[in-house]
Amino acid sequence: MKDIKKVVKSIGTLSLMGCAVLSSQLAIAADSGWLGGFSIGESSAEIDDARITAALIGSGFTTTSIVDDDTDTAYKIFGGYKFNKHFIVEGGYFNLGEFGYTATTTPAGTLTGRIKLQGLNIDAVGILPITDKFSAFARLGVNYAEAKDNFSSTGAVTLLSDPNPSKRDTNYKAGLGLQYDFTDTLGMRGEWERYRINDAVGNDGDINMYSIGLVFMFGQSKPAAKAATPDPVVVAQPVRTERYCSILNLTFEINADEIQRDDKERLAVVSTFLKKYPDTTAVIEGHTDNVGTEEDNMQLSQQRAQSVVNYLVADHKIAASRLKAVGYGETRPIADNDTGEGKRLNRRIHAIITCATDLEGLVVVPARTVVAMEIEFDPYKNDIKPEYRDELRKVANFMKANPTVTATVEGHADNVAGIDAKHTHPTAEVSMKVSQERAQSVVNYLVDNHGVDRSRLATAAFGATRRTDYGTTLAGQQENRRVNIIFNYAK
Repeated sequence: MKDIKKVVKSIGTLSLMGCAVLSSQLAIAADSGWLGGFSIGESSAEIDDARITAALIGSGFTTTSIVDDDTDTAYKIFGGYKFNKHFIVEGGYFNLGEFGYTATTTPAGTLTGRIKLQGLNIDAVGILPITDKFSAFARLGVNYAEAKDNFSSTGAVTLLSDPNPSKRDTNYKAGLGLQYDFTDTLGMRGEWERYRINDAVGNDGDINMYSIGLVFMFGQSKPAAKAATPDPVVVAQPVRTERYCSILNLTFEINADEIQRDDKERLAVVSTFLKKYPDTTAVIEGHTDNVGTEEDNMQLSQQRAQSVVNYLVADHKIAASRLKAVGYGETRPIADNDTGEGKRLNRRIHAIITCATDLEGLVVVPARTVVAMEIEFDPYKNDIKPEYRDELRKVANFMKANPTVTATVEGHADNVAGIDAKHTHPTAEVSMKVSQERAQSVVNYLVDNHGVDRSRLATAAFGATRRTDYGTTLAGQQENRRVNIIFNYAK
């Protein structure tokens, strides 16, 4: 009988059969951080029956039938690090299961071969974001696999060599997949992978693995919406000067002298300075754009300056004797009143503070951080357009990173929102309803898509009462259709 070793060396040939990609999805919850998970599915191999038959013929046997066992359950456990939203390095342990065959021969006998496969791998994974939660990925890496073979025979077929060879070898692997993130910390992954394997008797072949798994993301870091530092009210030079001047950028609504919520936080800086230096005094200057008569603008600027003084006295307990309100109307513009942006810059407040000899140690922790989302809405509409979803994801990440922070979502409308065939301008009720719906739409998006606790979010509607533009152009109307998000810090 010829050397059956040739037969044994032929039976382990395992080669790749096609590929299939399961539909699951990959969303990038953050730009960098650690991740881990596990996947389970089916592995498949193509057993080379023709080669086994030829080897048996060469040894004096005729094959009457071959029964293949070419699929099994497979699983893997993995971990990795995401360097950015487009690249991950992953590694882990895989077990591809067991495959084999039984060949029946003439003269009467059988030859059975089995192979078990497991090992370690490390991959480079490239990511292609498709939506907020859904991305595709591809991987390319190396695997270090252990193949354990077992051969047995009956009847006329006998084994003349080692019936239990094993081999450890390094080869390539590749894969494609999709993944879907339910939250920033949990996702589901579906993928196909191909492992190149040495079968321990001198043959190389490929194993497919089709799997579904869970991905856990932790320690993720992403530049969250950063707490905005209030505008300084002084030129921070540790020298004696006559006075310090700061443009506070307290932009007033058209024809209004009410201080907005976010501007009060900037005024907190003025208060802190005045309390640190009790001998200082301040002049609050009010300015307007050139819309309206000079007399009306002078009166309006005086009212705006006085509203700031009143606020510092009532809410921050600054002595009224230390504060003076002066209105300059439209006489001191700092920008071109022919543009909407210029008009907005000219509706401003300055704080002029008398000299102080020491500015060191002036630290102000803001009570709130204001994010002017400037989300554009179509007339009558409150749906969030795709181009704003990434910014809202940053808001959600910031709130999750700061669990004590709450937020108020302010909705605003323009002076044409809600116009229909019966109205040349909307009623106040229509504008208020539209702005409320816009604020609520943002809250619902943060809750439904990013898992922000609804109890941490509140809405406030202002209709068309806080326009930042006169709304005489389409661009100006669009600026008035906006949403602001106010972050509230626990005290």
